[in-house]
Amino acid sequence: MNQDDRFKQAAFAAWLGIIVNIILTIIKGFIGLKANSKALIADAAHSASDIAGSLAVYIGLRAAKRPPDEDHPYGHGKAESIAAIIVAVILFLAGLQIGKSSITALFTTVSVPGSIAIYAVIFSIIVKEALFQYKYRLGKKLKSDALIVNAYEHRSDVYSSIAALIGIGASILGRKFNIHWLEYGDPVAGVAVSILVLKMAWKLGADSIHNTLDHVLHEEDTTVFRKIVASVQEVREIGELHAREHGYYVIIDLKISVDPNITVIEGHEIGKKVKSKLMEHPDVHNVFVHINPDHPDEKK
Repeated sequence: MNQDDRFKQAAFAAWLGIIVNIILTIIKGFIGLKANSKALIADAAHSASDIAGSLAVYIGLRAAKRPPDEDHPYGHGKAESIAAIIVAVILFLAGLQIGKSSITALFTTVSVPGSIAIYAVIFSIIVKEALFQYKYRLGKKLKSDALIVNAYEHRSDVYSSIAALIGIGASILGRKFNIHWLEYGDPVAGVAVSILVLKMAWKLGADSIHNTLDHVLHEEDTTVFRKIVASVQEVREIGELHAREHGYYVIIDLKISVDPNITVIEGHEIGKKVKSKLMEHPDVHNVFVHINPDHPDEKK
């Protein structure tokens, strides 16, 4: 898949998330106010934060698409990881806000929400789970940290809506059967939602930061690259092979040993052959090869 096709698929997913979240925010916000549901209003705020998250993903995808330049010779692939960090921060702030409003509601007069809120929550769960499945699978296919984090942002909205559904249902049942403590189910659900969102935001943010800090693939993940290098007959030994992740692609730093008696030009041609073979792999964006003379006597 070329870079333009990758961007088009990812950008479509980002815009789909923006449009769907706008619709859900309006529906849940309106019904939450009409039904007087703290949990549904908090859930609407969560969907609103997803709009900002999807926008950040789109901006990150556009930046990552830009070709290498003088200031960024390794390309702009890390823009997607940075966008993922921004989404995680937005998600964390949304979790704090949901928790604050829900805890405040626990110490005020309880208002039992109307039953219409249940239908809005069920609709949200179905739509958001479908968005999660679509974006997660596409993010894995395109190796996009930003899309994967954005997918989990939708999944956190599913958890949020499930908690809201339980809370709203408990409040309605509490009023119907005159069980006073059940009437607090709505704001309690809001607190539970905030904890789920905060935990997810923390984990996703930590993973994205790890990928941004010049993370190299573990040795078992570089086996395919080592086999490619070893397939070049003139390569006597692979000294070091570091495959650095730059967003959705990999840059390889490599040291190989060759016959010490060949000319510099011949050694250079071997390096070009190794680079050319590695560049055929769809994940590899660039390769830097260092040529060393092989000295078998020194290894004894």
